Amino acid sequence: MKKNLSKVLALTLAVSAAFAPAALAGAEEDKTITVAASPTPHAEILAEAAKLLEEEGWTLEVKEFDDYILPNEVVESEELDANYFQHIPYLDSFNEEKGTHLVNAGGIHYEPFGIYPGTKSALDELEDGDVIAVPNDTTNEARALLLLQDNGVITLKEGAGLTATVMDIEDNPKNVEILELEAAQVPRVVDEVAFAVMNGNYALNAGFSVAKDSIAFEASDSEAAKTYVNVIAVKEGNEKSEKILALVDVLKSEEIQKFINETYDGAVIPFEEAE
Repeated sequence: MKKNLSKVLALTLAVSAAFAPAALAGAEEDKTITVAASPTPHAEILAEAAKLLEEEGWTLEVKEFDDYILPNEVVESEELDANYFQHIPYLDSFNEEKGTHLVNAGGIHYEPFGIYPGTKSALDELEDGDVIAVPNDTTNEARALLLLQDNGVITLKEGAGLTATVMDIEDNPKNVEILELEAAQVPRVVDEVAFAVMNGNYALNAGFSVAKDSIAFEASDSEAAKTYVNVIAVKEGNEKSEKILALVDVLKSEEIQKFINETYDGAVIPFEEAE
């Protein structure tokens, strides 16, 4: 009996020893946060956040993407923990169109949308048939059209809002042609169009400053700042996980807010939630 008990105990210890490295490896993996991000400014901000997270025992791994589709797909599949590149209207639109289950885990910053000069330097120089480039995805095209309306270029139909398209243009006194392009392509045609309306991150990536180069942009205290805040997005159910709470907490810290304000010259503005 004692011999059998000794054998069982020995076997139990052997099995425990065999699985110990795997358990330890799992514990180490749990301290790694993986995030998909656009290169500018998101990946740059995350690189700064990584230093603070390391002090708290976390390892932050960032994978950069140049499009708006794959970052959501890899989070939906849980290949990566989170992404940082999009605002809430785009997130909601993506979920509706793709059937994904992504949620906002925290608002981090706001990027003013701007109208940038191309072959023309002022909006009063617009002539019949001039071309203006805008992003072609649903929410960002609407945002561009609303900014053009706010600056007297076009008038949209009453009620046209965050889903406005060129079909909602009611008045176009200069008969401008709206050139719809994938968001990343808009900065590349600046020299070929009268004006370009750009997403903040793509403008930054192309070397444009909203404060110095744009001729008009969304006010930092506008409703757009609340509507288009860039968020950390995760698969539904993961928003309260320890690693995501740690990530969001660091990104909303005074250190990161200071980094953003000193680095981006008003093109990226830390988001402060209303109390």
